[in-house]
Amino acid sequence: MESLEGGAGMPDRWGRLWAPHRMDYLSGENRPLPGNDVPCPFCRVPSLSDEEGLIVARGATAYVVMNLYPYNAGHLLVCAYRHVADLADLTTEERNEIGELTAHSMKVLRKVSNAKGFNLGMNQGAISGAGIAEHIHQHVVPRWSGDANFMPIIGQTKVLPVLLQTTRKDLADNWNLF
Repeated sequence: MESLEGGAGMPDRWGRLWAPHRMDYLSGENRPLPGNDVPCPFCRVPSLSDEEGLIVARGATAYVVMNLYPYNAGHLLVCAYRHVADLADLTTEERNEIGELTAHSMKVLRKVSNAKGFNLGMNQGAISGAGIAEHIHQHVVPRWSGDANFMPIIGQTKVLPVLLQTTRKDLADNWNLF
């Protein structure tokens, strides 16, 4: 019998995990881009209940929310309430609270998920990779030994073992323990 391997659209021996939801995001879903009428999600989320908006904690000038497109389980965003794009345009109070909420997020993630490290990042401007460049936000990505296995490196797929709602509840329930 002749093999069908290697032809376009024909089976080969590679297993594939498809993540088509990423293409929706890359194409503009939930992102205020020129040509679509999507409002800024970081301005809209605070008007929702914590559960509906996936908000973990609220401060006076900033809040902590689950990332809808996480790199790892527990990936949080610390967002200013004000629609400000640049770190230099924040007030001293906003900068300080974003820093405090980021540090507190790390403490809670260590307790709840036993995170062993973190990637912290704030992309300034679309050219730097900011998905929503018009509204400043700090990424808090928990890390564990071995979390960058073959799936994201070769398979370009991230396996997230916990639903966002479950992680949000666990983090929110433990937020005031520190």
